[in-house]
Amino acid sequence: MTKYLHYISFLIMLISCKSSTSISKEIDVSGDFTIAFGSCNKHDLPNLLWDDVEASNPDVWIWGGDIIYADTGDMVKLRNIYNAQNEITGYKSLKSKVPIIGSWDDHDYGLNDGGVEFEAKGESQQELLDFLDVSKDSPRRKQEGVYAVHDYNSPKGKVKVIVLDTRYFRTALTKDTETKKRNKPNEYGQGTVLGEIQWNWLNETLSNSKADFNVIVSSVQFLSNQHGFECWGNFPHEVDKLKTMIAASNAEGVIVLSGDRHISEFSKTKVEGLAYPLIDFTSSGLTHAYSKFSGEPNPFRVGEVVSTESFGVLEFDFDKDEVVFKMLGDGGAILGELRQSY
Repeated sequence: MTKYLHYISFLIMLISCKSSTSISKEIDVSGDFTIAFGSCNKHDLPNLLWDDVEASNPDVWIWGGDIIYADTGDMVKLRNIYNAQNEITGYKSLKSKVPIIGSWDDHDYGLNDGGVEFEAKGESQQELLDFLDVSKDSPRRKQEGVYAVHDYNSPKGKVKVIVLDTRYFRTALTKDTETKKRNKPNEYGQGTVLGEIQWNWLNETLSNSKADFNVIVSSVQFLSNQHGFECWGNFPHEVDKLKTMIAASNAEGVIVLSGDRHISEFSKTKVEGLAYPLIDFTSSGLTHAYSKFSGEPNPFRVGEVVSTESFGVLEFDFDKDEVVFKMLGDGGAILGELRQSY
């Protein structure tokens, strides 16, 4: 019954026109389709942003990872923390009105900075799918990894959300023993983020996409690569592979969403063969942010870093082929904004 109600609610949202008169606080929604997303959330800290997320009137909420902080191979403990998050009043309200999808990062996966070596990853996958209300007979219950694709058709256009799993198959990182940074890039060609099966699935998904916009969800940053923490840049050959794949696929309006960092920022770069710039929108720190952030290099950064609690919003305008990216804070305050035509 709950899933049925979610479906009916979603249809109503797609058919009805959005109006800023229905939005409280400082949030102004003008797109034909709206995504809200975020990451790095602790159930036992004040969950202050859920009313603001709901007020942004999203058509879907996307978890970008670190839904909870469990860091455990004990499935009872993991399940209990997920259940506690489900009882947060603001989140319950959002969940009753808006479809919820997403992926995990290391702390909900179960092992800090963990990858393929985590022995309980199969069991942990089932707990995440339970939390996301994925049906017991879904093919995702039998596949290795939590990657998935979600298609949303509005009266004016189509959005495809491609949720990646950057944990289940990810091979070892290279520790940086020469500087104060945690990691350094692997030798070119060494290791993988997605693994062969997921790479093949992603290539097929992008190549066959008929959507007006294709949103790739990665729990870790794709473009920012000099901070020494986890990112695609630790596997430089995988960065090049994804850029090449996106350009060759001819998929329209590809955008990357990421989390993990406890900061929010926009990164943008030109990709050979792509008619528009590739944007990596990082939104991280729903309940706790990197408040002592004092700067770090990111050659792809556009605008300023936000180091307070925030979530991300994408407003799609199919008539203009445009997306407005927003970082929103408590009270609906707009902390950062980027506009891009496609």
